[in-house]
Amino acid sequence: MVIALFVGVHNKPVEAAPSNYKFDFGDGEVEKGYIGVRATDGYDEDKRYGFQTPENMVNVPASGTGAASDAVQFKEFGTKSSNTFNVDLPDGLYEVKVTLGDTQRASVAAEGVYQIINMTGNNAVDSFEIPITDGQLNLLVTEGKVGTNFTLSALEIKKLSRHPETKRTIYIGGDSTVANYYPLESSFQAGWGQLLSKFVNPDAFEVRNMASGGQIARGFRNDGQLESILKYIKPGDYFLLEMGINDTAPKNSTTEAEFKEIMRDMVRQVKDKGAIVVLVTPEGRANHFDSEGVHSSINHWYRHSTVALAQEENVPLVDLNVLSSQYFTSIGPEATGLLFMYNINDTLHPNRDGATELARIIVEELKRQGLDGFTDDKWHPGHSPIHH
Repeated sequence: MVIALFVGVHNKPVEAAPSNYKFDFGDGEVEKGYIGVRATDGYDEDKRYGFQTPENMVNVPASGTGAASDAVQFKEFGTKSSNTFNVDLPDGLYEVKVTLGDTQRASVAAEGVYQIINMTGNNAVDSFEIPITDGQLNLLVTEGKVGTNFTLSALEIKKLSRHPETKRTIYIGGDSTVANYYPLESSFQAGWGQLLSKFVNPDAFEVRNMASGGQIARGFRNDGQLESILKYIKPGDYFLLEMGINDTAPKNSTTEAEFKEIMRDMVRQVKDKGAIVVLVTPEGRANHFDSEGVHSSINHWYRHSTVALAQEENVPLVDLNVLSSQYFTSIGPEATGLLFMYNINDTLHPNRDGATELARIIVEELKRQGLDGFTDDKWHPGHSPIHH
């Protein structure tokens, strides 16, 4: 086995950089099998890891167990901040698993863009795949909600391939009806983007949900979420975009004409990357039934502009607004209510069962339109999955 890449001037072998790591952050006891990292541990070329600016880090307790019993807090943050945890890695594709410390809401950034949006609750866990092309991962925890602590308890890094290329990916943009909720595998409330992977062939696609609660089209475009998608999206990828619910709120001061042009701009930017954009209209409220038991939200949330934009830009449309209404009508008001957060008198946000049904409806429509990746069919270069 080769253990050195070259020999230094003092004839000291220089070992190849490891491709897999498990870090336990904070000043408590180090979990077995992990490397302990304290806030004061600056980047070290020999160790190949450490904080870029340890003076902006602090050790803090955490309420979890094992590696999650302590953490470090980022005192300086932001996707462009240099206050990162750096790890030297051979170029390739990696899976990065993040465990937060105690925090209300926080996002994870790496390589200058968001990787995970709005992880919520203490010791939240999520993961992402990332290509490394410059020999180093630069990661930090940053704003999910301003004023809360941005903490990191543990980090696991696993090399997936020596080729720094992501597999085909479904990127998702949207609001609170689309977003992830934590714990991912057991949350009662859920967004359809969180459950979409249940209907996706994992050999064909990675799913990256960049939706966030309260988001509007302008915010998604301007505040970093679209930026992260544009950094990585490529031909063969999909971008599912649902907006409109919050755009119609008076506090957001977005006219329907403005909404449509912001959406058009996002559609064109992603199309320029060679990816397939799919526009999705938002589902209605659980109580949008008439006296005859018919559910309809057809005039809500700038739906008409989304439908028109899909036609004008020649991109696929999943009219979830209409498709979900058909489903809700078929099961009736009582059963529909059970798919929403009725326990807190919330008629807008789906629970886990509701999000699953919405994801199923979306995937059935995508398959009907000829998009691949949702069964065992494979992508063939040069073959367009869109059947017009």
